[in-house]
Amino acid sequence: MIQMSGVIICLGYILGLLFTAIPWGGVWIVVLGIAIAIIFRIQYLKSRKITHKQLENTESKTKTIPIARQTLIQPRVWIAAGLVGLLATVYFQWRIPQPGTKDISIFVPSENNNQEQLVIVRGEVESSPRLTRSQRGQFWLEATQLDEVKNDKGPADVPKGVTGKLYVTVPILQATGLYPGQQIAVTGSLYKPKAASNPGAFDFQKFLKQEGSFAGLSGRQINIIDTDEKRQWGWWQIRERIVRSQVRWLGIPEGPLVSAMVLGSKAVDLPYDIRDLFVQAGLAHALAASGFQTSLILGVILQLTRRTKKLTQFILGFLALIIFLSLTGFQPAVLRAVIMGAAALIGLVLDRKVQQLGSLLLAATLLLIFNPLWIWDLGFQLSFLATLGLIVSASPIVQRLAWLPPAIASLVAVPLAATIWTLPLQLFVFGVVPAYSLFLNIITTPLISVISIGGIISAIAALIWPTAGSALAGVLHYPTDWLIKLVEFFSNLPGNSVALGSISAWQLLAIYALIILTWLLHWWRKRWWFASLIAFGIVIVPVWHSANTLFRITLLEADAEPVLVVQDRGKVTLINSGEEGTGRFTILPFLQQQGVNKIDWAIASNFQSNDESDAWLELLQYLPIKTFYTYSIKTENPITDQAIQQALQKQQGIYQALAIGQTINTGAVVAQLVNDQPLLQLQILGQSWLIVGNAKSQEILKTVKTVGLSSPQVLWCTPESLKDLVIALKPQVAIAASSNLDSKTLADLSKSQTKIFFTGRDGAIQWTPNGQFETFIQSTENKSSVL
Repeated sequence: MIQMSGVIICLGYILGLLFTAIPWGGVWIVVLGIAIAIIFRIQYLKSRKITHKQLENTESKTKTIPIARQTLIQPRVWIAAGLVGLLATVYFQWRIPQPGTKDISIFVPSENNNQEQLVIVRGEVESSPRLTRSQRGQFWLEATQLDEVKNDKGPADVPKGVTGKLYVTVPILQATGLYPGQQIAVTGSLYKPKAASNPGAFDFQKFLKQEGSFAGLSGRQINIIDTDEKRQWGWWQIRERIVRSQVRWLGIPEGPLVSAMVLGSKAVDLPYDIRDLFVQAGLAHALAASGFQTSLILGVILQLTRRTKKLTQFILGFLALIIFLSLTGFQPAVLRAVIMGAAALIGLVLDRKVQQLGSLLLAATLLLIFNPLWIWDLGFQLSFLATLGLIVSASPIVQRLAWLPPAIASLVAVPLAATIWTLPLQLFVFGVVPAYSLFLNIITTPLISVISIGGIISAIAALIWPTAGSALAGVLHYPTDWLIKLVEFFSNLPGNSVALGSISAWQLLAIYALIILTWLLHWWRKRWWFASLIAFGIVIVPVWHSANTLFRITLLEADAEPVLVVQDRGKVTLINSGEEGTGRFTILPFLQQQGVNKIDWAIASNFQSNDESDAWLELLQYLPIKTFYTYSIKTENPITDQAIQQALQKQQGIYQALAIGQTINTGAVVAQLVNDQPLLQLQILGQSWLIVGNAKSQEILKTVKTVGLSSPQVLWCTPESLKDLVIALKPQVAIAASSNLDSKTLADLSKSQTKIFFTGRDGAIQWTPNGQFETFIQSTENKSSVL
């Protein structure tokens, strides 16, 4: 009973942290605890009344009262769990990082300041440099001093003592050779991270806040301050020794991949193409050091020390876990696995069997006491759910697969159990299902096991003699190469990932309720197929309904180019793609969140005619385009146009180049490029949209008058021509990319009848026929947020 009470208290703490996602979460968790306590109290009184009647008949009162009292959990336990949940919500809010009084983020120039201010930030390097997707070096810097570089407006301010953690990016050559603990001075410009401005986009501001940082520094030059000092010893040196040894004979990408499978991808600078390949195929867990590695390490230690005393086994095993934890960089998933491994060692010493489920719950509670913000860390959530799935679902699945040989049944059950418990969360966050993930996990498990075992042996050897570690790693060349080729093969298959769209919170809760019922209740366990059908319907029915009824226009925030997505009852039209990177990090996440697996019509109006690198090729790598229209403004087609044609031919898509003035009709959208300024006119469900490029307002108005265009309901234009066009055309809605206008212009615009939006301030703008224009950032702020 004491053990069950502890479980309920731990669950109360975890639920309290989860309830921070809703308003007044702490109050609701207390109410829930009191309600359950009342229910159990009523049940207790009923059972006691029945027991007394039985005692009067059997005259055995003294023997059975304790049994009746022990059959139910005491109500005070539930009340205590509710109070612990309330304290958890308070503790969570207290632990949310906040900038200090001297935090360097306070000195970041305002967004309205057009002139770049160079600064010199002195501080201590906190992490080894890593390569970003933009091929720049990135590291964390603990700032101590801020100097302002003299500008044309006047002398620089005096140096300021500052605090705070900075996200620093510099040219890759400048970052080469940096190491943690080094004192440096970085010259560059400070900036504040932006929140996600488009649905499905990466929230950089939230990411930095979770890391305890509130500003970034785009660096140009690094000066080393402590050039004469010796390097301070750190775990990063051992980590580098292992990685260098394994890369020496394996090369790239095999070497970093083996190191990542041993130490985790967060501790190794793994190339992004390999990382993305494994994530897309559903093998991201292979790059995360966690339970598999800790089980392997403990197994080897216990096997080698099986003839020694149990205390010796415990000490050596615990030291091995601590060393492994230090090398991986104290990641939540590894901490969870290490705590569970330590619990197993304690059980070995005490000669008691450790309950894996209780061990997992204890590990989660301890980690969330250490850092409650991890409750919303995706890596922590997936690690916890995958482990829970292995504990409670793997054995029942093996029993269902008893008709298969035991080895094959176990090979199927492990990835299937983990998938059942993690897939709903993946749908909630990403909205994408890797179609071949389960089969690929089954056939690659032997390769991953061999590579992980060999990688650990190679790492141990590298610590003693690097050449020996390189030789042992070289043996893994063929298994690693086969693994990469297998992942590439499945990633290139048609339909390798299916976008179902991000499910809502109620869908997520309903699916997990079905999974828990199937786990706990015998009736549901026998009818697992029925629960599966209900869960499938919970996901598919809203997707089907949306595909057949939804009509929505979304104007994405994509800097200087208008990017429109028109969803018309399952048919998708994309107008413009933005500059390089917009396709992959803005358009694609949005389409995946919406459950879009193909683009029916794409219209390229070449608004960025001076930029030959656009995002169409990025999209074509992941989504097929049936018909591609392009208005050729340039006299010669760029190389990218030829690459787009080749990609469309592989997909059996249609490429059609249009002259200025030709009309495109996609059913719901009628588009026409009026001239090469450029000036694009759209008719969408009878509503007139006018999108104008970077031209002077007088020229635009002259063209509108010459062509005879009617006043549009919706206008998109650059900020420079916004005021003149709004006054002259009087649209109902006007949208510009940036709100960086002077106060007088903003005041004049506010007096007009036109509703003004700025995508740089408001994020994506969405419109439906039965609703008003809605801004993504405002609607996100109206919802309850976690951080």
